[in-house]
Amino acid sequence: MTHILSLAAGSLVEFQPEQVARAAGQSGFNHVGLTIEPENWDASALAGTKAAIAEYGLSVLDVEVVWIPEGGKLNDNHRLIIDAGLALGAANILVVSAEPDPDKTAEALHKLCTWAAPGNMRVALEFLMITAVQSMDSALEIIRRTEHPSAAVLIDTIHLCRAEHAADDLAKLDPTLLPYTQICDGNQHCETSFAAYLEDAVDLRSCPGEGELPVADVIMALPVQIPLSLEIRSKAYRDQYPDATERAAAIRTASLAYLKQHNIPIC
Repeated sequence: MTHILSLAAGSLVEFQPEQVARAAGQSGFNHVGLTIEPENWDASALAGTKAAIAEYGLSVLDVEVVWIPEGGKLNDNHRLIIDAGLALGAANILVVSAEPDPDKTAEALHKLCTWAAPGNMRVALEFLMITAVQSMDSALEIIRRTEHPSAAVLIDTIHLCRAEHAADDLAKLDPTLLPYTQICDGNQHCETSFAAYLEDAVDLRSCPGEGELPVADVIMALPVQIPLSLEIRSKAYRDQYPDATERAAAIRTASLAYLKQHNIPIC
């Protein structure tokens, strides 16, 4: 039973999708995640990204990020991200929500699922402390209200811990709701403020084994063969490895060593 290992877009946050795809391919990944910024996405960006994907034989694990806004009303930019995922053959769409009403979030999530359906893409709702959906239970309740088979939940190790969930809590999850997961390491504790949670999420992550989180326990509590996306959004890595390919390679090397140490097989 082996896991797919993918490079998450957040690991190369300052680079455009074509650059991320090339760095992933050049550093040995066969799966990649891509951030689609509507203001920077056009026919030329699509063509360049597809060319890089084809050159390195990559599969797109996910595209991100669809932010459901307060009020829950989706617009053309949300649709553009979904359409980009369809055009790139992405398996998943990453979604977060700023809308505190679970019914409005579920309604928006249902619409996203409908848009994503032609490509059989899963629409994965992520919970984290800097959004309106801050716990696994809240995310699962919204997915239940969404009433669409494409709706899913995204587990990220750092957000799981910040929500004070333990690896054992994952046992109650329906495996069909877990198309992939994001993994990283980090500090065991974080101050309970928006600013601290934000810094924690965007600057203070590290590769598995470099921090204090129970990364291996989380992976082993999840379904066997679940794809693992390396979300190493780290200022330290950005400063040490300004080159996209060098950073991707360093992340892959460090993470593979940890996974091998814990007998977690990667294909």
